[in-house]
Amino acid sequence: MISSELTSENGHLMIGGVDSVELASKYQTPLVVYDVEEIRKQIQLFKNSFEDSGLKYQVSYASKAFATIAMYQVLKQENVHTDVVSGGELYTALKAGFPADKISFHGNNKSQQELEMAVDNNIGVIILDNFYEIDLLEQVLEDKDSTVNVMLRLTPGISAHTHKYDQTGQVDSKFGFDVGSGQASKALKKVLANKRMNLIGIHAHIGSQIFGIEGFVMLVKKMFEISANWKKEFDYLPQVINLGGGFGITYNDQDEAIGPDIFIKNIAETVKQQSSDKDMPIPEIWIEPGRSIVGPAGFSLYTIGSRKDVPGLTSYVNVDGGMGDNIRPALYQAKYEAVVANKMDEALKEDVHISGKYCESGDILIDHQKLPETKSGDILAVLDAGAYGYSMASNYNRNPRPAVVFAENGKDKLVVERESYDDLIKLDRDYI
Repeated sequence: MISSELTSENGHLMIGGVDSVELASKYQTPLVVYDVEEIRKQIQLFKNSFEDSGLKYQVSYASKAFATIAMYQVLKQENVHTDVVSGGELYTALKAGFPADKISFHGNNKSQQELEMAVDNNIGVIILDNFYEIDLLEQVLEDKDSTVNVMLRLTPGISAHTHKYDQTGQVDSKFGFDVGSGQASKALKKVLANKRMNLIGIHAHIGSQIFGIEGFVMLVKKMFEISANWKKEFDYLPQVINLGGGFGITYNDQDEAIGPDIFIKNIAETVKQQSSDKDMPIPEIWIEPGRSIVGPAGFSLYTIGSRKDVPGLTSYVNVDGGMGDNIRPALYQAKYEAVVANKMDEALKEDVHISGKYCESGDILIDHQKLPETKSGDILAVLDAGAYGYSMASNYNRNPRPAVVFAENGKDKLVVERESYDDLIKLDRDYI
């Protein structure tokens, strides 16, 4: 939702103190714009909530939500950790000058090359996902005569109430070592027997876009239960319990997001209670917010073009982007809200479909959106679009990916250039 302070005197949407209509003119559309101050505020909310709890902690930004050199530089300024899920994300973080010892590496099928990159750069921790990866890392460490910190990713049998593709903690998942079948204990023994791997803790992630605290409370209890059993059976206690991410945000009036302070307060209370009940020392608690840090800070700006009106049916208002720069509505049935950036002070007069330019009937960014009366050339701004839009963008239909701009304190800076048509064909090779 847009507050009144984000509207200028001339009725334009303001982002980071910059007129969004001027940004659209300066950089063209489609354009992704981030209010950097909002990113910083959200990071500090998580950190302050942990500070209030008295727990040792790490806030580790989930790179997959949005990963660019500029984003990693902001994270470095805010003194947080980050997790990566590919060699490409790792490479980008290192190129940004992000501290390697504050990087954790996720993924269910890391390649030998990716593991070698991680070991060569002395990253903070590799989160092991399966037995194949244990063996592969073991060989990499042997070849390089090196050591590394690791965690075990567990599937604890807890699923969040989200879209089925966003659920990752249940037993039937491609991620992690299953606890109930004994896989996790077998993995523990295997890692503890390897002197080149320093097992600092355990990790689990129960899903994404989570609106309730119950799943995290259950996860804390389960992780302490596992830890207590492993202490008794294997004399091992984790120094770190990583609870993953998945903290939901408000995309529309159907969403009821919980603030970081509420999430962390309940997590901390449960951690302390479990520590007391099980007579265990309190471990360091890690979380991995991604969407909740960048989602509300991001705006997708489009120029309205054609329109289709059929009597008795909802009109289609077409924009110059769509599923190529935001696949989530088509993939997850994700719901967004939008405003006309150059008509913020005008009354809502019509209900329309916001559709993209891609050659797919499913290229609908917003199924029903109330807007002022629109015309070709108006600037549409999709709100809370900072997570998984640009990071999942594609060149479908041979469309270039959009530029990205950071706005803060009334200043704007291009941080990702718009792709050109030459960029689209730079890897192509002649056949004849």
